[in-house]
Amino acid sequence: MTTWQPEPLLDFPEPERIPAWTRLVGVFDLETTGVEVETDRIVTAHVGVIDGSGAVVHARDWLADPGVEIPEGATAVHGITTAHARAEGRAAAEVVADVVAALRGLFAAGIPVVAYNACYDFSLLKHEAVRHGIAPLRNPAPIIDPLVLDKAHDRFRRGKRTLEAVAAHYAVPLEGAHDACADAVAAGRVAQALAERFGAELPPTAEELHARQIGWARAQAASLTEYFIKIGRLDADDALDGNWPVR
Repeated sequence: MTTWQPEPLLDFPEPERIPAWTRLVGVFDLETTGVEVETDRIVTAHVGVIDGSGAVVHARDWLADPGVEIPEGATAVHGITTAHARAEGRAAAEVVADVVAALRGLFAAGIPVVAYNACYDFSLLKHEAVRHGIAPLRNPAPIIDPLVLDKAHDRFRRGKRTLEAVAAHYAVPLEGAHDACADAVAAGRVAQALAERFGAELPPTAEELHARQIGWARAQAASLTEYFIKIGRLDADDALDGNWPVR
């Protein structure tokens, strides 16, 4: 299987405050059978690439037969029924292998990958890979997570931090939310919007930004843990997992 290779980047002048990594970014999203990264399964997946204008220059989508029933609640979110997945989807192991290979190819090419709430998608993908005997991505990097960036740089903004809400805040269109392709592309464009808004405060390279997000995610989990304990949602000796981008 051949992996996509990027064309050489043209040296267009850009404002110094916008990091160079925004010129070409990978995008990744999963739709699944549920929210438990260790036990739930992939239903649809998207891996693509967008350029500095947010235009899609490469895209690939997958529909998997997850091998288990898709709960009605999950179907209500992404629209895929068990019957449809069984009739039209590929074997889960094949899909997982392809998604891992596609992401591995982007990282090998030095292209950062954007994923909204990256620890969910990359953690679930890791468990799926192990389940099917596929070598998982080890320490995938660099990853850009618009959820972590938005919380770090606009910490006290009120309101939801769902992809739909954050995309609307940064004036990024999102049509067909909870479609893996639509969500992945929107997340990539949100990352670019964040880089344009806060570029002067961000590290200049995707590798440095990846490293910085590890600390930001840990601090955000600690802050949320403290709040949840305060309101009685967690016991005093409980803590949210702050590992990022893979739990």
